[in-house]
Amino acid sequence: MAEIVGGGRPVNDAERRVIAYLRDHAPADWLLLHNVEVPRGHDIFEVDLLVLTGHSLVVVDVKGTRGRIEVSGTRWFPPRREAFGSPVTKLRGTAKALKGLLTSKAIQLERVYVDALVVLTSPDAELSDPAGRDAPNVTDLPRLIATLSDVSRIRRGCSPDVKPYMTAILDALNQTVRRSTAPPRYGNWEAEEQLGGDARVTEYRAFNTTLPGSETVLLRVYQADPLADHEARAAERQRIANAYQTLAKIPPHPCVVRSRDFFAIDDESRFVLVLDDVHGEALHLSLGKGARLGVIQDLLRGLAHAHAHGVVHRALTPASVLVTDDGHAVLTGFDYAKPGPRNYTVVHELGNVLDAHYVAPECLERPDRMTTASDVYAAGAIAYQLLTGRLPAGPDAGGVPTGFDVGGPDVPEVVRRMLDPVPAKRPTAAEALDALEGARLQESRLKRLVRRIVSGS
Repeated sequence: MAEIVGGGRPVNDAERRVIAYLRDHAPADWLLLHNVEVPRGHDIFEVDLLVLTGHSLVVVDVKGTRGRIEVSGTRWFPPRREAFGSPVTKLRGTAKALKGLLTSKAIQLERVYVDALVVLTSPDAELSDPAGRDAPNVTDLPRLIATLSDVSRIRRGCSPDVKPYMTAILDALNQTVRRSTAPPRYGNWEAEEQLGGDARVTEYRAFNTTLPGSETVLLRVYQADPLADHEARAAERQRIANAYQTLAKIPPHPCVVRSRDFFAIDDESRFVLVLDDVHGEALHLSLGKGARLGVIQDLLRGLAHAHAHGVVHRALTPASVLVTDDGHAVLTGFDYAKPGPRNYTVVHELGNVLDAHYVAPECLERPDRMTTASDVYAAGAIAYQLLTGRLPAGPDAGGVPTGFDVGGPDVPEVVRRMLDPVPAKRPTAAEALDALEGARLQESRLKRLVRRIVSGS
């Protein structure tokens, strides 16, 4: 078992897997330093891993790229994604710079060989390098320890034994490299703030590194298992992509969050959904702060727009409604939505995420029965809670929906109808919105009339 002597935070599962593999399988006298920064001129280069073996110091770059990778000149061409610059070329330059830094600290370290190695972690990764330029510096996980142990890689003039230089190497590294403090970066998006998350998804506020100072976006970074079999990975990819595919069906609307992009990183250990950054807070954080008819109307506007384009939300709660500082509401949380007919479903996931307080009676035992009418029920429960400060009571203890507590005079008649136990008796979201807007207009006219009477004008 190799010893980890320090480092920063691994940024993806591919790096974690390589670090753990070396920790658990490499010789006990090897030392590992991961996720550090190496100065190179006026620039700083991030290094995934430094491995100090018995005969060399190796700079390691971890790549989770999948499939057959064609090498042409100084570029790599992976399947189904854009080409990128050869990581071997870059890594050789970093290794050369690190060697110069070491010898500048202790001249005897001129005898230490600094190697460069790219590790492909995906089981189906294959490098096709007809010219043979990059292949000597590329390996995979099963061959990693054998490659690192290969003394024949040492160039002439360097020592095959680094033990006499161990203290000097560690001192020089301590003076030159530093723990990486770079924030997470996904594609062109760099996280500036982690907003929350759970074991499945992490949310960040991020900016485009190509245009610093531009508007921010919201990133939802989903965990995935890149080592699962093909069928399991396809199912997981479909589940994660559901929100993006759903939002892609809905034309832009001020009351529905807008998606910008969806992509996988490296070995598909993460998927990133890029959304508009709605600067506000989830409605469930501000419940009890007074009735806001405008929020209810915005919620219904967003819901009616989604329904008009064949989308059923299915997981509507106050947590999926964002409210901006000026009181504008935006509908979010489309991870489990149904965007019309398709050849797969995520309905089996609903049982793990639904809040029964907002689930229509007909769907409590059968989430697969969710329709636009059940969305209206959820919106009605949210409206009721905003107006009264409490949730509507559910069916009788016997489970038969014979009656609901739908509030007093502060609850508009249309909200009562939205909570009707019989789906067919509920209004549509558009009808409920029209009724609320009509009631608000009538209330406004009544207030103006009262003011005129009181003022005597």
